[in-house]
Amino acid sequence: MPTFEVTPRFARDFARLSPDQQRRFRRVIVEHFVPDVEAGSFRPGLRVKGVQAAAGVYEMTWAPDGRATWQYGEEKTAGTPHVVWRRIGTHGIFTPPPGP
Repeated sequence: MPTFEVTPRFARDFARLSPDQQRRFRRVIVEHFVPDVEAGSFRPGLRVKGVQAAAGVYEMTWAPDGRATWQYGEEKTAGTPHVVWRRIGTHGIFTPPPGP
């Protein structure tokens, strides 16, 4: 099973999700994401793709308007993928902050 960590920003984003959104995300991770990471390929329904503006960062769809970004980190256990969760929320998490 892959190991995981979250960035402080992910933790703040996650806390802003409704309890139903939090449950849905966790269910998708357990039922779909973890098995796909272990298999080495992602099912089309997760719509995992690279983030253009950030090399090595991926976006995943976990609900119709639910997105999360993540990247692979340094393995904590040899031969086991390590996932670093970066952001979570709606498609709005990809909108840059306003102005300088």
